[in-house]
Amino acid sequence: MANECIAYRDSKGGLHGTAEKATLEDLAAVLGRVGDEGGMTAGVARMIFDKRAEIERVFAEHDAIIASADSRRPEEAGASAPVPSAQIHVVNGAA
Repeated sequence: MANECIAYRDSKGGLHGTAEKATLEDLAAVLGRVGDEGGMTAGVARMIFDKRAEIERVFAEHDAIIASADSRRPEEAGASAPVPSAQIHVVNGAA
């Protein structure tokens, strides 16, 4: 008897039983080979997936720091002063 099944396709066309498995496969593909035989890739992809909120927060903070640094760059016509690409900021902590 025929029955319906839901599958999720990763970016390479592979089918997976859950959206999470398809996403993990895509993350592993983005990471490429990690470790001597590539055996660590699935574990690293899982860690990234599990810690997504924390990772996104770190990147958001990084982007804010870079944007802040960019907004303080001198705007001189024809001259470009060297500006460090990142600066140290203490946020919610003691120096």
